[in-house]
Amino acid sequence: MDLTPYRTFLNELAIQSGEFIRPYFANPALAVEIKSDDSPVTAADKGAEQLLRALIAKKFPSHGIIGEEFGEDRPDAEFTWVLDPIDGTKSFITGVPLWGTLIALLHNGQPVLGAIHQPILNQLMIGDNTTTTLNGRPVRVRDCARIEEATLLTSDIYNPAKYQNGAAYEAFARRARITRTWADCYGYLLLSAGFADIAVDPIMNLWDLAAVVPVVRGAGGVITDWQGGDPMKGTSTVATCPSLHAATIAALNP
Repeated sequence: MDLTPYRTFLNELAIQSGEFIRPYFANPALAVEIKSDDSPVTAADKGAEQLLRALIAKKFPSHGIIGEEFGEDRPDAEFTWVLDPIDGTKSFITGVPLWGTLIALLHNGQPVLGAIHQPILNQLMIGDNTTTTLNGRPVRVRDCARIEEATLLTSDIYNPAKYQNGAAYEAFARRARITRTWADCYGYLLLSAGFADIAVDPIMNLWDLAAVVPVVRGAGGVITDWQGGDPMKGTSTVATCPSLHAATIAALNP
């Protein structure tokens, strides 16, 4: 399957959504709403998703769309776009640029293209399960031989205990050389660009992970759910360089 036209359009989606979102960032006057799941949302989240949906509907009217803010439209279509307009809204509303826009294209339910876009830092990462680029330049995960030499990233220090084996995660995190919460989608960008070695999230929605999967795989990384299974069938992610994945899964699931 030739992904070239979809890749070109994906790039356009990232650029236009970034232009929309950028003026809202680091604005102390930005109003923040709290959704029913206790997560924050802003006009930037909602407006960016509405923009993306309109662009997709115009370009590919037969395609489905799944988005964090406005739900599903033909989710069983052969081609379906999965949108998270601002992944990392908690960072966004506190002026921290460790967030991004996630855009994925599924073909028959499997991710074939994914983008992580950080418009403040002007970073656009696109992956297709085979190759991954950052601003057009190919990137690869770095090799790391031992957990004790690794940089570990996660989005929330409390979620492992809430959704997985918290004691196992804490012991695992203490083994890593560096452990930080430079995560949400930006952690997977750092991993795929060779600046980190392990990125884990014990709870994920489809719009959180669909774009990340082809990005990590395209950079030569391994991505599964917390137990080592298919990430597209799970609700969590563990992404590493190949040499660390088995040891990471074993440590998280003793």
